[in-house]
Amino acid sequence: MKIFMLSENRILVTGGAGFIGSNLVDRLLEKGNLVVVFDNLSSGKLEFIEQHFENPDFSLVRGDLLDPEAIERACTDVDMVYHVAANPDVKLGASDTKVHLDQNILATYNLLEAMRKGNAKKIAFTSTSTVYGEASVMPTPEDYGPLIPISLYGASKLACEALITSYSHTFDMQAWIFRFANIVGPRSTHGITVDFIKKLKENPGRLEILGDGKQEKSYLHVSECVDAILFAIEKSKEEVNIFNIGSEDTISATEIGQVVTEEMGLSDVEFVYTGGSRGWKGDVPRMRLGIEKLKAIGWKPVYTSENSVRETARALLSGN
Repeated sequence: MKIFMLSENRILVTGGAGFIGSNLVDRLLEKGNLVVVFDNLSSGKLEFIEQHFENPDFSLVRGDLLDPEAIERACTDVDMVYHVAANPDVKLGASDTKVHLDQNILATYNLLEAMRKGNAKKIAFTSTSTVYGEASVMPTPEDYGPLIPISLYGASKLACEALITSYSHTFDMQAWIFRFANIVGPRSTHGITVDFIKKLKENPGRLEILGDGKQEKSYLHVSECVDAILFAIEKSKEEVNIFNIGSEDTISATEIGQVVTEEMGLSDVEFVYTGGSRGWKGDVPRMRLGIEKLKAIGWKPVYTSENSVRETARALLSGN
């Protein structure tokens, strides 16, 4: 199979104006690629990519993956697609059962069809730890099964994975699927660190924590996430390549609250718990991904979960 180099290619990034997508775009442009961002800006922000507007190697297509003609035009003469666009709100599936069907599954189908018609052969997909559901093995390896997601979000991402692997086999494509732990860092727009900062700005003396605060999960800084993605693509050449990406430890919800209050310079904050082992319906209380497969090809994270959360809090509080 032809070796794919991570420079001087025409690359399409769906969701490239979002949190993870924009950090990925920064790195792809640094490596000398031509980058096209395809984003409907429903959650992405122009301010995340505006520094590239004068760069001749960068272009933005404001389009929706639910518009087949728009994505087919964007897939013309593309060497590789990074499919980052999705609705990442896990909680939303409990109140809106169609959102993840449309914005994750149907959007991915439309993209794969556009790639097939445009003869685009390589796709990297950002999946999630939630495809594993409540895994009985931790750290959870990529070959763990059966995969029984408990959220509609996790189910939608698993369906996307299946579409991508089947298109890869049927239409001679090559795929990289990355199952993320919780990714945090500059430009974060959602998640526990963002929520805690917002709550403490509203009431510096009280912090509501969903669940019992004992939820233990893995967090990875977005800079290391992008490193891992690009490293794995360069080093792995199977038809379908599946990797977990995460840290090698966990941090609890209560500990995150302590980190955020410290970074905000607050003391004597009352932590109030809503109760129960889950933060919400579909929440997986404990998650840590096995990253032995990534380590075997030469990559491992530098940051701990606490490092990542602390750096994220600092970045968000400084306006980044």
